[in-house]
Amino acid sequence: MAYTVAIYLVDRAYGGPEEGGWWYECGEPALEFAAKTRGFARENDAYRYASKLNRSSFIEELNEGRPDIGSVLSRGQYSAVVAGGFPAPFPATQPHYD
Repeated sequence: MAYTVAIYLVDRAYGGPEEGGWWYECGEPALEFAAKTRGFARENDAYRYASKLNRSSFIEELNEGRPDIGSVLSRGQYSAVVAGGFPAPFPATQPHYD
């Protein structure tokens, strides 16, 4: 399997009112930063690159002034994410409360 690391805009979405309300993490590939996307044959190499990118000043500068995704003021945070195959929005389907 091939792995891809891409910059995503990650946020939280409201899942529903159960148990006082719940939220889930979601993300969309940030196409404007496609130049940072890399493909890897080995999963550990992909995670190594994503970790390096997430610690970089590039990601830090992208998130400057953006509230944490736990904040009601959140507009999302940029993060390097490892995807199996081509980068796609996640989750693929909206989760349901069980």
